[in-house]
Amino acid sequence: MSIDVEYAIKKDVRNNPIVRGVDAKQRRTLMRTLAVGVLVVGMLLFSGWQRYQMMDHGYTTERLTKDIAAQEATNRRLQLEVDTLQSPSMIETRAIRELHMAYPTPAETVLVERVPATTAPKTVVASAR
Repeated sequence: MSIDVEYAIKKDVRNNPIVRGVDAKQRRTLMRTLAVGVLVVGMLLFSGWQRYQMMDHGYTTERLTKDIAAQEATNRRLQLEVDTLQSPSMIETRAIRELHMAYPTPAETVLVERVPATTAPKTVVASAR
């Protein structure tokens, strides 16, 4: 005959929280490690920021150089257009075609002769009437 007997052993365990004291040496080491870590991260951020600024200035310089080249090409094209439009043959062609102008006939032509200026003294600015 076998008897299964269950034994319950109950041990009284005190679960009081353990209070640890502050270790000053460990705290100083932690603060020193944090300070060094913050310093290293700060130096890395500063170095990265400088590199980014240098790359950004390089890209800006390249973009401005391309803009200058494009503006110079536009300036050359516009200067050529101005020179073309100011040529006497172009003005004559446009006046006849667009403004419907015509050459004057000899009867409509008035000849104006230049009369040499009289020799007035250089001290006279204006003459009285």
